[in-house]
Amino acid sequence: MDAGERERVAVPEENAEELVALAAEAYVYGCPLVHGLSTVEDFMQTGSGALPPAPFNHFAHAGQPVAPDAHFASVGDDGTVHSLAHLDLSGGPVLLHVPDTDGAYYVLQFVDAWTNNFAYVGRRATGTEAGDWLVVPPGWAGSVPDGVRGVIDAPTSVVTVIGRDACDGPDDRERVRALQARLALTHVEPGTHRTGLPAPDPDVPESLRFFEQLRVWMADFPPSAPDQAYQDRFQPLGLLEEGPSPYVSADPGLVHALTEGLVRGRARVAEASRSPAADGGWETNPHLFDYNLDRYGVGTIDSPQWRIADREASYLTRAVAARNALWGSHGYEAVYARAFRDADGELLNGAHSYVLRFDRQPPVGAFWSMTAYGTQGHRLAGNPADRSSIGDRTPGLVYDEDGSLTLHIGRERPAGPAAAANWLPSPGGEFRIVLRLYVPGQEILDGTWEIPAVQRSGAG
Repeated sequence: MDAGERERVAVPEENAEELVALAAEAYVYGCPLVHGLSTVEDFMQTGSGALPPAPFNHFAHAGQPVAPDAHFASVGDDGTVHSLAHLDLSGGPVLLHVPDTDGAYYVLQFVDAWTNNFAYVGRRATGTEAGDWLVVPPGWAGSVPDGVRGVIDAPTSVVTVIGRDACDGPDDRERVRALQARLALTHVEPGTHRTGLPAPDPDVPESLRFFEQLRVWMADFPPSAPDQAYQDRFQPLGLLEEGPSPYVSADPGLVHALTEGLVRGRARVAEASRSPAADGGWETNPHLFDYNLDRYGVGTIDSPQWRIADREASYLTRAVAARNALWGSHGYEAVYARAFRDADGELLNGAHSYVLRFDRQPPVGAFWSMTAYGTQGHRLAGNPADRSSIGDRTPGLVYDEDGSLTLHIGRERPAGPAAAANWLPSPGGEFRIVLRLYVPGQEILDGTWEIPAVQRSGAG
């Protein structure tokens, strides 16, 4: 069937506004799938930051934390070294081998095609001993090999695995590299694994490409049954059409509805992404990734505390997370807090120096780290200390007699040995600070422990 023979989805003029509203809903619902899988596709071709490209069912490893002046790409500038693998299970299960980390923190986070976190393997979730885990596709009913510690049921046939290994500085990198080398993925059944994602129709106009990607990928990576029931409402948009794309020669009314709906949907997600944090405060949301409502595997917490009660509201939260923090983890694994302003409400700027004083260590079960990024390009700061982050594992930190810790933040090395030991270099110009709290304590999760404000100490 050529483009001239493809069936058009006709749009009655009186339903035009309803269809625009429906297309905006479809954008909010579907942008995590499209954004996530587009990122998977790009990564397999070009890699990301310190991570080289890798095909399906192979790990890519960063050799060290992100270097100063590198673009921030969520790949290990926080005292961890990252690994990343995209699994294709269409040809059968994959066996994952994890090495013994001898008590050191690590996590492997499993994310489905819809960006739901559905399993964790690591120190918090499963301990640090070596073992094999069988990752199986939806509906699989085969035999589990002997010696496997557990089965990880994947909700979709494509899965992203994000690995983070704690790294205690340059002297610890060889230990981490050795662990990465022993992290392995193996096919356990004969089968043909695909080498790429299902391709949208190349003849679809660029203005409708998002909806074509959504149509194709929704069909290949169906969500949970309740979500499928919700997405049935998008039939009038052509999103449930099988076979040739309805968008190659679409009805002008449908084109208008889709293009206007795309604009409105994006605006809705952008508005929801705006932080309500007060000037001088920290922005944090331990529940940003609570939109997985249906599938809880190894290492997850199946509790109302970690679920968004309103399913339709969860779609908007999921879209915000995909837009701002793709593949971030549940709050019980890690909490990220951001500060853009000092205690007086002024934007943080490398022209000044700052102090941040912890009366006591952040209450975490693993570790904490703090990093400064330029707001333009999200770059780290090059500096003579060769330090891009600071935290509880930083060698040589100097604590006050009462056990408190004062950090010094700025472009220039502060005067005095104690201040220099506690220095977090900042970029020039406006910057932000990200505080990462791994395995946060209950005080962090319920807000009873507050992060102190950043105080300006004078011109740098």
